Amino acid sequence: MTDEQPREGAIVSSGTSGTSEPADLRSPILAEDLLLLLFQPRSGRRGGAGDIAGEGTLYYVLAGAVLADLGLGEHVRTGTGRIGTTTVEAVADNPPSDHLLRSSWEYIAGKPRSVQTVLAARGPGLREPLLDRLVARGDLNRRQRKTLGLFRTSVLEEGDSGRRAGLLADVRAVLVDGAEPTTRVAALAALLYGSGTLPQFSRDIPWTSAVITRAEELKDGDWGADAAAKAVTRTMAANIVSSVIVAAAAAAPRS
Repeated sequence: MTDEQPREGAIVSSGTSGTSEPADLRSPILAEDLLLLLFQPRSGRRGGAGDIAGEGTLYYVLAGAVLADLGLGEHVRTGTGRIGTTTVEAVADNPPSDHLLRSSWEYIAGKPRSVQTVLAARGPGLREPLLDRLVARGDLNRRQRKTLGLFRTSVLEEGDSGRRAGLLADVRAVLVDGAEPTTRVAALAALLYGSGTLPQFSRDIPWTSAVITRAEELKDGDWGADAAAKAVTRTMAANIVSSVIVAAAAAAPRS
């Protein structure tokens, strides 16, 4: 039904994505979880449509999630460049199986690169294939409609999987209720904070000094005893999140 109106919680975007590789649906990668959380089904946009928070700097954040995933899987390691910048290099004998992660791993495998370079190079191509995966999983629904009776647009709505609500509950438990995070939830919450969008979640995660303090701790790699990542891996993730914050802050005035 191409002329149907989007229900509450939809996001309208121009064009469609038909060029992505088939989604690897064995398990969601961190960037999928992050993008699903950033989808705002209750943004209040006219007509009941939703939004993706932080679109202006989204590609830095998604690329940061990919790098964090590679770090947590020990597919890459970080170092320090000649001018003190954080660099990342591939672990040669440990490529990831997920094709989106592997694509970024192969880019890094050529030579060590600064994190900022990787964010800028890999980020722009991530949004659409990640959305395709979320649609394939049923976390989001994609519909077609016409605007002004002429122009075909793609409408994304929250699906019925309930996975976004579960992710949000996990992040809230850590930031608001003081729960010990798993490694994945710790990284997800840190990236969400690093994206600068956390205040937009105030309906579910109040923007309080206690929340900010805990988010800062997660950003710095203080994840608690239940997060099983090694100390070096936590430090790597913290360096990546810090690089995301720097990149997003630099791009924000131009957004």
